[in-house]
Amino acid sequence: MNTASPKVGIVSLGCAKTLVDSERILTRLRAEGYEIASTYQGADVVIVNTCGFLDSARAESLEAIGEAIAENGQVIVTGCLGGDEAAIRALHPTVLAVSGPQKYQAVVEAVHAAVPPPHGPWESLVPPAGLHLTPPHYAYLKIAEGCDKSCSFCIIPALRGRQESRPIAEVLGEAERLAEAGVRELLVIAQDTGAYGSDLGHAPGVWRDKERRADLIGLAEALGELGLWIRMHYVYPYPQLDRLIPLMAEGAILPYIDIPFQHASPKVLRAMRRPANQDGMLERLAEWRRLVPDLTVRSTFIVGFPGETDEDFEHLLQWLEAAELDRVGCFKYENVQGAGANALPDHVPEEVKEERHQRFTEAARQIADRRAAAKVGQVVMAIIDEVDEEGAIGRTTADSPDVDGAVFLEGETELSPGDLIAVEVDAAEDYDLWGHPVGPPQ
Repeated sequence: MNTASPKVGIVSLGCAKTLVDSERILTRLRAEGYEIASTYQGADVVIVNTCGFLDSARAESLEAIGEAIAENGQVIVTGCLGGDEAAIRALHPTVLAVSGPQKYQAVVEAVHAAVPPPHGPWESLVPPAGLHLTPPHYAYLKIAEGCDKSCSFCIIPALRGRQESRPIAEVLGEAERLAEAGVRELLVIAQDTGAYGSDLGHAPGVWRDKERRADLIGLAEALGELGLWIRMHYVYPYPQLDRLIPLMAEGAILPYIDIPFQHASPKVLRAMRRPANQDGMLERLAEWRRLVPDLTVRSTFIVGFPGETDEDFEHLLQWLEAAELDRVGCFKYENVQGAGANALPDHVPEEVKEERHQRFTEAARQIADRRAAAKVGQVVMAIIDEVDEEGAIGRTTADSPDVDGAVFLEGETELSPGDLIAVEVDAAEDYDLWGHPVGPPQ
């Protein structure tokens, strides 16, 4: 008699918010006694959690579904692309089930249908902090679903619905459990982190015997009490963002802010349906850096948006140079099925998009190189991510996992992932640093 527990594999595509959805699905399944398989061959059924934001992401998701079918055969599809079941089944008619984003129960029920759960109380298999697909020393903390914005290039509200914030006591309870499990860095995410709590009327909740207001500032203040690295992502430049800066100056949260500016030309920003006062933003950036000299500002931009002229693009480059952003991602505009921008006039030729992308990326690299070079001789704090026979690789407070730079500690093989250590910077290039430890790890 075979009493082995059924095994589930998962392929998680797209952004960190999708990764958190995958973690929640696996936590549910593990609590029911399922084991998690790391290969197609070792799984009884495979879940593909898809991305459907850009056409290129849709194509990647459809390819991943095909690979899972070829390698395993028993495939359940969920996530953003799952909202277009017809497109999935047209190419892959044998998938077992299809569901949209955040449909955790539908996924669990599909797994039950494919591979029934074992009997018995299995809750003890799940640690209090749940299961995570990140290394043990950092985790993503998703504070809300959906978005109330109507950006013309985006279909997130259609895919994930309107803003739905989690109660603040629930968020802080999860953060505390993660801290107790050994997590040393929390990356706070949502589609629109700065709007956290607006849909709740900023209703307060009680945590650690104290009432906490459900907004960005109240959340940051409370998270700062945990003594972890708290990193804020996807924060629009709302006025209340200015109140976050003193918390960075106090050391309550990391001096790092991720603001998706997307462009600088007022005309392009209006076509995108985005805030269009980027010149005023330069003054705010200067004031923030006066208050927090080691502040890191990350952002993302789109080049080649419909109607973007040479003058618009030059305005963007000049703004970027004046802003001196530390970390920058750049995407070439793509039509997104269902997005309003598709119908805008004067789409930019692909070869022009590519040329602008290369110029923008090089300008951003040069700025990052200058700012990194200024750190040579300074002592910075780093968290260690990897250690091998050649040394250790970590990140400073200026670096978020997977999207920013790294600090390399050659020959430092005695460190461990999750160690916090002071590092003197010996050399710098582009987004990366090289250095040596100053004192023992914390």
